[in-house]
This record gives sequence, C-alpha cells and structure tokens, in this order.
Amino acid sequence: MKHFVDEIAIATTTGLEFLDMTEKVEISLKKSEIQNGFLTVFTQHTTTAVIVNEKEPKLQQDMIQFLNRIAPPGQNYGHDQNPQDGRLNAHSHLQTLLLSTSQTIPVVGGKMKLGQWQRIFFIECDGPRSKRQLTIQVIGL
Repeated sequence: MKHFVDEIAIATTTGLEFLDMTEKVEISLKKSEIQNGFLTVFTQHTTTAVIVNEKEPKLQQDMIQFLNRIAPPGQNYGHDQNPQDGRLNAHSHLQTLLLSTSQTIPVVGGKMKLGQWQRIFFIECDGPRSKRQLTIQVIGL
C-alpha cells in the first residue's frame, strides 16, 4: 500500500466563489503514481468547502444565491459581535454547515472515477483570501 500527500495553494478573489480544482487534483494524482485506491481532497479552513458537482455557470450562480439566501451576510449574528480576526464572517461559517470539508473519490487505472459532469470544486465563503490550502491524500497501489 502506498501513501501520498500533496498541498495545493489557492488565492480567492471574491466573497463567495467556486473554483474548479479538478485539473490540479489530477496533477497530484499523477505525481502519486498510485493506480488503484482512493483520494481525499480536504480543506483546512472553517469557511471553505469541497464539493463534487457540475460545472455550469448558471448552476453556480444558483448555488451562490441559495447559500446567500440561507445565511445572508449582515444579519447581526452573535459571532460577528466579537470577531477574533476583525472579519464579520458568521454567515460564511453558517453557509459551510451545508457543505463538506472533504470529498473522497475512487481511483481506478490511475484516474479519478468521476461521472461525466462531475468536477471538484473548492468553495470560498469568506473571501477574498490570498492564502488558502487544499490537502490531497492518495492511498492505494
């Protein structure tokens, strides 16, 4: 059994943003030289998420509108009363409650076993941020 870990640095540009990370994750998988097993994509931040979904601009707009309706900014949240880092970001934490910090994907024949329309997205809910990070862990043979 082999084990491989890689890090991907990310800079975000807007408050709520979807970034397609599929190609970068594929590069990490190739570097691992693992042919069969699984990989996990994990975000190390409490106001970001990792999802697998379709890359369609209107759908992404719908998702952003949905998250902003569920937990809109500027609602006098308790967390925003004493922000540790000066950021009024309670809405970002609440939005990520609906999402996931990681995704695990099967690896078969050296390739991720994603469906036809599936892509891996890093979701920023508290941007812009100059320094975000994804951890890619691949385990297999």
